[in-house]
Amino acid sequence: MANKKLNWTVTLIVSILVGSLGVDRFMMGQVGIGILKLLTLGGCGIWSLVDIILIATKHQFEGVQWVFK
Repeated sequence: MANKKLNWTVTLIVSILVGSLGVDRFMMGQVGIGILKLLTLGGCGIWSLVDIILIATKHQFEGVQWVFK
């Protein structure tokens, strides 16, 4: 699977603003997880908070390459 290049700053902002709707996971190409986040409203906020922390610490998600432009 080819790495998807994502701007780290934009992804972090999207995760903070609409992460509970799964938009951050859709951006990363993880549609299944995005749908689950959408249906559970970010796991009642807990899942969204974990994703914000993971993105903020530049966690290496499978298939995602962070770019800093």
